[in-house]
Amino acid sequence: MPYESEKQIAIQAVQAAAQLCEQVRREIVPEAIEKKDKSPVTVADFGAQALICRALSTAFPQDAVVGEEDAAELRTPEMAERLAQVTQYVQAIVPDATAEQVTDWIDHGNGQVASRYWTLDPIDGTKGFLRGDQYAIALALIEDGEIKVGVLGCPALSFTEGQTGLMGVAVRGAGATLSPLAGGTPQSIQVVSAEQSDNLRFVESVESGHGDQSRQAAVAKAAGITQDSLRMDSQAKYMAVAAGEAALYLRLPSPKTPDYREKIWDHAAGVILVEESGGRVTDIAGKSLDFSLGAKLVNNQGVVVSNGSIHDPVLAAL
Repeated sequence: MPYESEKQIAIQAVQAAAQLCEQVRREIVPEAIEKKDKSPVTVADFGAQALICRALSTAFPQDAVVGEEDAAELRTPEMAERLAQVTQYVQAIVPDATAEQVTDWIDHGNGQVASRYWTLDPIDGTKGFLRGDQYAIALALIEDGEIKVGVLGCPALSFTEGQTGLMGVAVRGAGATLSPLAGGTPQSIQVVSAEQSDNLRFVESVESGHGDQSRQAAVAKAAGITQDSLRMDSQAKYMAVAAGEAALYLRLPSPKTPDYREKIWDHAAGVILVEESGGRVTDIAGKSLDFSLGAKLVNNQGVVVSNGSIHDPVLAAL
């Protein structure tokens, strides 16, 4: 199988990161929500990036990693206590890790877009993480501008009763699967068909600032979607479309920030998952997302994610 080694390393790294994030959430976050203190998110972000970059730098030392975090602030004397905390959480999974190694692993994620690179969001959906709702650990491999492997770990996501914590995995040309995050048999997934009206629904962000919500609702209606929308944080929305739980996800530019461009790590893993499930992803002009130019999708405005069959009507409505 192509990219089998990359897929397995990515799966194991995302599973380890999810374990760390859930431990942070259990032990620190309730207190943080009360105090409105974002520091535990930083602890989980840093710890997750350290674990994943450690795995990638060991297995694929030539590959750049373009991640969301860097350790510059963690290295300052005033952050010594925070660094010790991050190191402690990493040590629960890598017992002999030192603080210096942890910062070096985090900074391995400061790479540049190249002909082959990984992009990583250690915690996508910060507010969902704090709220006890959805968040995702998103990792993707890109070669010559095309996403080849994507792994999306969603520790709080559930599509069936009694099973919380899901992992979506996709390899270009080999389809997409869904499995329990803790491990289990992967099941092939497909986007929803036009005939499955119950799941022909729209999935959108919990945060209203993440798009133009009134316009998004009007577009969904124009595309024939009449079911109530599903609201969730993070790239879990991509997972919902890929698994046939929703038919449409829109990330439209907010009228307040028309020049905003999306970051690659917020989309790459989700994009390949949807595409390999039979769906389609473009910008609002119908162009493919260009992951070859840097940390932002500078050539694309907005994102349209669908089951495929409603994509052209959505673009026409836009």
